[in-house]
Amino acid sequence: MAHEETSEKRSKDSAPSTRLHAYLDRFLEGTVFESGLAEATLAAYAEDLGRYLRYLEERGVDGLEAVTRDIVLDHLITLRREGLSARSTARHLSAIRCFHRFLRDENFVDHDPTAALDTPRISRRLPVVLSKGEVDRLVTVPDRSTAFGARDAAILELVYSCGLRISEAGGLRLKHLSLDEACVRVRGKGGKVRIVPLGARAHARMQEWLEWRAAFNPPRDWVFVSRTGGRLSRGRLWRIVKHYAREAGLSQKVSPHVLRHSFATHLLDGEADLRVVQELLGHSDISVTQIYTHVSTDRLGRAHRQFHPRA
Repeated sequence: MAHEETSEKRSKDSAPSTRLHAYLDRFLEGTVFESGLAEATLAAYAEDLGRYLRYLEERGVDGLEAVTRDIVLDHLITLRREGLSARSTARHLSAIRCFHRFLRDENFVDHDPTAALDTPRISRRLPVVLSKGEVDRLVTVPDRSTAFGARDAAILELVYSCGLRISEAGGLRLKHLSLDEACVRVRGKGGKVRIVPLGARAHARMQEWLEWRAAFNPPRDWVFVSRTGGRLSRGRLWRIVKHYAREAGLSQKVSPHVLRHSFATHLLDGEADLRVVQELLGHSDISVTQIYTHVSTDRLGRAHRQFHPRA
């Protein structure tokens, strides 16, 4: 269970005082059973809050009733001085907010020191995006005459054609895939489920791989399996994408998420509706999806400057 794993991880670090540790355990238990957060998010919260509580100990704070707004700010400033990025610091603040809000709502403490804190603005970098030609080069590299070449071709095509996160591709089960209806059922962040259509190429690559897969008779129903029939780890899937990117001679830093970025950008370049792209990506907030409109605008600007006679 996610809570047990994160508790074990904390025990390997220098644990906070028993009292603070107890508060953290209550928070994680409540988050597991009531909020339904993804395991990766829960693990990040546990790590960030463990660091926060150790900072409080170093400051001599032995009870959360004594935490003030200035103490929280000092912790965030310390993180920045230690080299943590603005984005990661904002993630720490988000975890700390949730923690203190939970304790106040559950009447463990009577105040929330983060209530008056503003969320820092974080400038978003435009995502790296492949051209359609570069995507074609990438997805055609695997040797589909072999079992695992067929598997890898299916992975690349599925991640790009459906805009999946690599964790979503790795967690895909046979029951989530319908070749008859040409769609895939994806469980994304926060347990949110969406239905994504399979394009013609993705459908063909999946069909080829499933024929090979059946010969392995794997004991579990993961769609993408290793040589031993086990589930492919996130790290293994990441390395597969990186390997074929090198084989394709792509100079950019290609990662699985670059394929997801490319999926969204190419849809918008083709004048797809922003709300549709939001739904396909599984974004809860359309403002997250809107960054891809900036990519398209950026491309338009470059093209205008390069080719227009009066640019």
